Amino acid sequence: MRRRAFLTRSVAAAAAVTAAPGSWGSERTDQSIVRYPDPAIVALDPRFDRYRQGNAAVERLWTGARWAEGPVWFGDGRYLLFSDIPNNRILRWTEETGEVSVFRNPSNYTNGNTRDRQGRLISCEHDSRRVTRTEYDGTITVLLDRYQGKRLNAPNDVVVHSDGSIWFTDPGYGILSDYEGHVDKFELPAAVYRLDPASGDVTVVASDFARPNGLCFSPDEKRLYIVDTGQPRGKPHPIRVFDVVDGRQLANGRMFCDMGAGGSDGIRCDVDGNVWAAAGWGGDGYDGVHVFAPDGQLIGKIRLPETCANLCFGGARRNRLFMAASQSLYALYVNSQGAQVP
Repeated sequence: MRRRAFLTRSVAAAAAVTAAPGSWGSERTDQSIVRYPDPAIVALDPRFDRYRQGNAAVERLWTGARWAEGPVWFGDGRYLLFSDIPNNRILRWTEETGEVSVFRNPSNYTNGNTRDRQGRLISCEHDSRRVTRTEYDGTITVLLDRYQGKRLNAPNDVVVHSDGSIWFTDPGYGILSDYEGHVDKFELPAAVYRLDPASGDVTVVASDFARPNGLCFSPDEKRLYIVDTGQPRGKPHPIRVFDVVDGRQLANGRMFCDMGAGGSDGIRCDVDGNVWAAAGWGGDGYDGVHVFAPDGQLIGKIRLPETCANLCFGGARRNRLFMAASQSLYALYVNSQGAQVP
């Protein structure tokens, strides 16, 4: 895969964001000391034991967002980008210094982010209702803003297949209020799309969701997991799984797991096929990250004091889990690696 250093400076001048890290939780009696093993990391099944790093703790890297989302790791620059949707900005956390700065403001209320096979930033913009690519020189290319002549709703989360195709969800949250975009009318049903950026071909690959949200491929790309966040109270809060046919279509959609009292948002697979699901809206002891084995069984949790919206693996060895959770950014070293992604 071709790599080059990506936008070592923001298109806009980088500005330090002054909110600082801090302690959290009832177990955190000191801002710098956590007794190992960290009680925030909970094994519910022996299969989770191998993924726990006994002498690593959950770290709050920064706080000061309104709704943190869309983390994506840039190994060639040793930094993480993540969205702060209501503040209409993309932020950058730099590994070397721990500093958080403004990468892009305004961001068109960007939500989900990923990288393409050439290492360029792919973003889902709520306010402009489009999917974009940031080129190496910082210019922005619109990849898609309409389907069959109608405007997209508000693209939400996005992943890239090894063939270069871009798969994204369009539930429309960005046009439900003026907080994460602007109030507007729906022109299309909520759906999941596949876009070939080379040819411009776009297809709906799933349309039977109330609100399709986070998504991720299994390590072998034979399955696609998709979160549905639109189910009413009293109904299952599912993560569904589909078979990927010829890298172009989905088949055999079925329940992978039910998130129970709360729900998921962003999801990622590790190299063993476990699904690491951002979890929230379930209260103390629920919010954070839920880890599911490939058979759909819940095997472990990472408890956070805030609803977790999205996550990604990063760091030099892809063994550091970054968690965008409500107002804060967290990280944890684990004994696993994220499935290879752009």
